Amino acid sequence: MEPPTPDLLGLEPGWTPFDWGGHQVTRSFVSGEPDGDRLRVRYYTTDGGELAAKAWFGPGAEGPPGHAHGGAMAAVLDEAMGVAGWVAGHAVVAVRLVTDFVQMLPLGTVVRVETEVRAAEGRKVPVEARLVGPEGAVHARSEGLFVTLGGASMDQLREVVDRIR
Repeated sequence: MEPPTPDLLGLEPGWTPFDWGGHQVTRSFVSGEPDGDRLRVRYYTTDGGELAAKAWFGPGAEGPPGHAHGGAMAAVLDEAMGVAGWVAGHAVVAVRLVTDFVQMLPLGTVVRVETEVRAAEGRKVPVEARLVGPEGAVHARSEGLFVTLGGASMDQLREVVDRIR
C-alpha cells in the first residue's frame, strides 16, 4: 500500500494550513508521525474559522482485514475535536466521546475530517466531528464533551492557546 502523495493530504478551496503557533506535535499519538504507516493527519482552518483536516489510514491502523481499526478512527476524531476547541479559543480536554461507526473505512483511504464547535456552557464545550470519504460517505461521526482547563494546568498552557488562536 502506497502512502498518500502530499497533494492528497493537501488544501481544499477555502482552507489554510493550520498554524500550531510554534508548538511541536511530534509526540502526538495521532498526528505525531507525519511519515508513519499508521496515520497521517494534516490540519487546516476553513474560511469560516473552523478546523478541518485530511487523514490517511495506513496498514498500521488495520482492524478488520483491509479496513481501519475503529480505535484509530475514534482517535483521529478525538484529536480533531480537541484541536477544534482550542482553535475556537477554548483550552479543553475531553471528558466524554460518543462515536458512531457508520461505514467501514478501507485502508489507504484519505478522508476529510470536518469539525463543529457548539456554543459553550460554562466550562463545557460540545464538539462534533465526522470522517468523510472521497465520495462524500460518512465513515464515522463523533460527539464530544470537552471542558476548559483551569488553575495551574491552564496557566501552563495559556501561551500555547494564545499562539494558536
